Formats: sequence, C-alpha cells, structure tokens
Amino acid sequence: MQKIAVIGAGTMGNGIAHVFAQNGYAVNLIDVSENALQKALQTITKNLDRQIAKGTITEADKSQTVANITTHTDLAAGVKEISLVVEAATENIALKLKIFQDLDQHAAPDAILATNTSSISITKIAAATKRPAKVIGMHFMNPVPVMKLVEIINGYATDKSVTDTIVELSTKLGKVPCVVNDYPGFIANRILMPMINEAICSLFEGVAGVEEIDTVMKLGMAHPMGPLQLADFIGLDVCLSILNVLHDGFGNPKYAPCPLLVNMVTAGYLGAKSGEGFYKYTPGSKDLAVSSRFN
Repeated sequence: MQKIAVIGAGTMGNGIAHVFAQNGYAVNLIDVSENALQKALQTITKNLDRQIAKGTITEADKSQTVANITTHTDLAAGVKEISLVVEAATENIALKLKIFQDLDQHAAPDAILATNTSSISITKIAAATKRPAKVIGMHFMNPVPVMKLVEIINGYATDKSVTDTIVELSTKLGKVPCVVNDYPGFIANRILMPMINEAICSLFEGVAGVEEIDTVMKLGMAHPMGPLQLADFIGLDVCLSILNVLHDGFGNPKYAPCPLLVNMVTAGYLGAKSGEGFYKYTPGSKDLAVSSRFN
C-alpha cells in the first residue's frame, strides 16, 4: 500500500496528506476547489518549516514530502490505481454519502475506503457502497502531524483483514491506533462532547466564568487545554453537530446541547475560525482573551 488518496484539502485533509507524504507514501490530494488545494500546499509547507525549525526533519525531508503530493480536482482521476482513500470532507452526511457512492464507482474494487468522520455512522456510509466490508473509520485528531491518536472505527460489516491493515498502516505513520465499534460518537466524542457541553452549561448557569472553568480542568485534571478553549478550537458548530448526533442516536436527554451553545452557533460565534467564541481571537496574536460577552 504505497499510493493514497485524500479527499478534502481543509484542515484535516491537508494534515492527513502531510503525514502520509512525510512517511514516504505517494498522495493524491483531491478537492473540488483548486484554490483550496493551493492553500493546503502552503499550509503543509509552513508546517514542514516549523518541523525544520524544531530540528525534527531536514530540508531534504521537506522537499521529498512536498514532492510526494499531487493535487487533483477530478475525483475519478485522483482515485485511479489507489490502494486506500481517506475521505476528510466537510462533516455533512449527504456530502459524505455522495462521495462514497462516487468512490465506489471509480476506485479499484480492492481499494479500502476510509472516512475521517468524527461522528457519522460508518455503517451508514458503508451502506452507500457495494463494498461495505472495505469501508472503515480512520479518525485522526487535529493537528494531525502532532497528535498521535487514530481512532479506528469498525462498521457493522467491516472485514477484520481491513481493520488489521489500517491498524498496521497507522502504526507505520507513527500513530497509536485504537479500534472501536460504530455507535454514536464512537469513543472520543462520546466522552469529550458531554464534558464540553457540561462546561458550557456550567457557564450558562453562572456556576463559574470562562477562565475559571478552563483553569479548573487544566490545573485540576491535567488537561492541556480547558474544555471551552478546546470547543473554540474544534468549532462550536462542529460541537453542536456532534452533540445532535449523540442526542438523536441515543435518544438520551443527557446529550442535549446547551441552549447557550445553540445560540452562539446560530449567531455565528463559532470559535477560533470566526474570530470569537468563548474567547476573542485577534489575527497575529497568541494572547488568550475571554470574549467581552462573558466578562
């Protein structure tokens, strides 16, 4: 398995392409937008420069990594003669089902089709294809070049040999694979999102302020980032979407999104990517300032 395709050139897609390319795999990075592809290459180059500055790679490593990546705007051409496809498109069920229908049509019959989804059912995605045994979840963490975990999710019909192949591949990438089964939220988000939601509820109910909640979790629980800052980093819209998947999937009120989270997303306060969430984000500044709405 030496040739990989990555669908989607956003934050997760370019990170996944970076990691595969740096480990010697030929990568076809596919996106409908040529501009997104060029931006992804710029991001990968900047991240490689950071690794050079830290002394973890050489200029030659950087050159080879970039040379291993080829960009495509045509999916059919991009997945031709590919052993593994990792889909990292927007977390939208209709879009993902369409992509997997197209992949099933254009990828080689023995190609493994993986999705980086953080919450959507692998079984449902696999059912959109004629090869459900070869569909699996490969959930990387952000930022992909830094984070060691890959949550590997078996769909109901995923073949064990496919799981074994992806576990071995993840290890070759220098990652730590953890195999879980396909239920709403898998493991990472089934545990993380209720914690984030409870932190938001605590703020909503006036139990404590933004900085206090995050400080308690950082200093008391040894979390590198507080839950409210982490929610901003993930994207409050993404958090809301995952909580809705959990709530719908289990029918349990404990997963119901906090009204404050719903209001913030509706108003467009999505966290770091929109410039403001629980914290205010100023371009070029690394200072962490609580949003004036919570002062």
